[in-house]
Amino acid sequence: MCNCPFFWILLLLLLSACGELSEHEAEQVRSTLQDSLLTTTESWDIDMQLMEQGQRRVLLQGRYAIDYTEKNEDRETHIQGPVYIQIYDSTGTLESEAWSQRAIYRQESREFELFDSVRVETATDRRLLSSYLHWFEETGQIRSNRHVTIITPSDSISGSGFEGKSDLSSYTITDPRGRVIVD
Repeated sequence: MCNCPFFWILLLLLLSACGELSEHEAEQVRSTLQDSLLTTTESWDIDMQLMEQGQRRVLLQGRYAIDYTEKNEDRETHIQGPVYIQIYDSTGTLESEAWSQRAIYRQESREFELFDSVRVETATDRRLLSSYLHWFEETGQIRSNRHVTIITPSDSISGSGFEGKSDLSSYTITDPRGRVIVD
């Protein structure tokens, strides 16, 4: 049986053109359409705050956002930029800031994906540059499978993959290349 809602709409139109649908047939069509229903909401000039136990954890700003919600699926918000994000620690102190051209936020899993000209700056003067970053809000972990450059006051290092904390206090770079000054 086809789960495509367009198939069922076409079938409904064809059947209604040929005669009346029985109550059972009409209920089957309604049920099938409800099972695959996708809802969307659009917003412009967004300013979104994510709170945890009364504390602000994330401030997100963007030019345009669209929410997609499918039945039994995680709600996704696609944000067009420039995108600006502030990340706060558990005490409400600004920990990191991030910029990108677009982002996706998954509400249930509390994940962000940042795309295109991604830049992260921390309160401790550390910077990350990449074309892609995956941030897990709940654990404070960030990852990238693309080229990454980390710049600190004393060194810079690049590599083809990255995993670490969102405040860049600890991280691992795959296939590192760079310059380190050791005192």
